[in-house]
Amino acid sequence: MVDDISIIGNCPRISDVCHMQNLLTGLGCRVSWADRTLMIDARGACADKMNGESVTQMRSSIMLLGAMLGRFGEASMAYPGGCVIGKRPIDMHLCALERMGVTIRQEEGNFTAIAENLRGTVIALPFASVGATENVLLAAVKAQGVTVLQNAAREPEIAALCQFLKKAGAVIEGVGGSTLVIQGGNPLHGTQFQIPADRIVAGTYLFSALGTGGHILLKDAPVSQMTEMLRIAARMGAEITVSREGLSVLAESPGRPLSYLRTGVYPGFPTDMQSPLMAALAQGEGTSTIEETIFEDRFRIAGELTKMGACICTRGRCAVIKGVSKLHGCEVEAKELRGGAGLVIAGCMADGETVVRNRHFIERGYEDICRDYQNLGVNIVTG
Repeated sequence: MVDDISIIGNCPRISDVCHMQNLLTGLGCRVSWADRTLMIDARGACADKMNGESVTQMRSSIMLLGAMLGRFGEASMAYPGGCVIGKRPIDMHLCALERMGVTIRQEEGNFTAIAENLRGTVIALPFASVGATENVLLAAVKAQGVTVLQNAAREPEIAALCQFLKKAGAVIEGVGGSTLVIQGGNPLHGTQFQIPADRIVAGTYLFSALGTGGHILLKDAPVSQMTEMLRIAARMGAEITVSREGLSVLAESPGRPLSYLRTGVYPGFPTDMQSPLMAALAQGEGTSTIEETIFEDRFRIAGELTKMGACICTRGRCAVIKGVSKLHGCEVEAKELRGGAGLVIAGCMADGETVVRNRHFIERGYEDICRDYQNLGVNIVTG
């Protein structure tokens, strides 16, 4: 969207970033890496149709819709894929953009969006969707006039996007709150931006310590974004210390059970942490209950944990986990990103060898999960 060079620091080399790089290259951008820094030169970008594996296998490709409409006034793409944890329709994205003057033409497996006069307006999202919030933001900074986005998602990733856009010249008020006011039409320029540490990756290793016991130090962990995760970890018995070195977690295995936990939009307990938490709760005494409020098919890990000896009963949006004395290693299958990470945690906890199939799901969100667990003393390799 920025007709210039953007330099993105602290960028993880995960497969979703590689897919996005492929999409940008296909649109005429020049993209290059230097260590953990990504340089994007979008001066030669054009409004080509977006298709292929990088669209159909990655839901976040939909984020290019708002940016393309803002830059070129049109976008054509296949329906995004990559999500297996629920329906997650993009209707909310399209309806919001239609309120800004966008015309949507849907075809078999594809759609085209045209904005002859992209204009600001008042948009109230029916649900605080992260993706819909991002798409409206990207379109609104290029639209004529003011856009008021109500019931916007408050996740830290939204704040980071707003901070990047503001560094590039956008005018956005209300960052961090549920109402965003975007003054559109301001010229954007190239900038440098440092991506914040990933709270979900940090949370994964946090709950690894809860499942296995021991001591872990998470350097540069975004502690201010992890309040609810840390509260739950403390309820499970973890001793948590924040210092200049980072976030220190000292835990005994097994952790204490949770009588009830409910996932929610930020600042609630993140749905992305539900599967790693379920793995950590599978071993030990007592019964825990998790209610999933975001996605209707987020318990895909439960059957695989049961193969390892866990006692988990799911009904609708609730899962009841009765802790067992020990999990046992076996061959299991990752069925989505965070469930795959949860199975790695279970493998760390279990007796014997665990083989986790479909590692490509895990690689969507973790740069090198084997390297990180090896540093923690786990005997783990890729095959």
